[in-house]
Amino acid sequence: MKRNIFLYLFVFMALIALYLFVSSNNYQKTQNAKVERLEEKVSNLEDSLKAEKLRLLDMQYFSLENNDDALAYYDHLNLKNPTRYIEDKLLETNERKGDNPLIPYEGMESDFKINKIKVLNHKWILADFSDGKYWGDLVIQYELKDDFGVDFTLLDHLLYARSQ
Repeated sequence: MKRNIFLYLFVFMALIALYLFVSSNNYQKTQNAKVERLEEKVSNLEDSLKAEKLRLLDMQYFSLENNDDALAYYDHLNLKNPTRYIEDKLLETNERKGDNPLIPYEGMESDFKINKIKVLNHKWILADFSDGKYWGDLVIQYELKDDFGVDFTLLDHLLYARSQ
């Protein structure tokens, strides 16, 4: 009788060990599948991150901050951030009452003011203007003088037709 109890106990323990082995094997397979999916996602995210970095670098190509040759024109002025200084000076032209003097159009809904500014290099600026309903673009030439004054000259302009 004692022998049968040990035999049943041995068989029962063998079944438990077999169950644990099979279930841990299945668990390992599902975990490996999850890891592979996560690695694939990480790879896709790395690829999209690289693409976005390249797109950002491409967008920054025409900017004063990334143009060392253009920045060399301002070395003698010891300006910490020439782009910000020029943008501030251009935005100061908005402070006048009425339309901005650089915008050759009369505001229809309110006064035309400059909104967005992109300093391309040491000579040119792209700017966006709007009166809240109508908008357009400007190409501006500028000159930053040694006395920190800035002269702006309008080179070209465009007012978009409002679509209904």
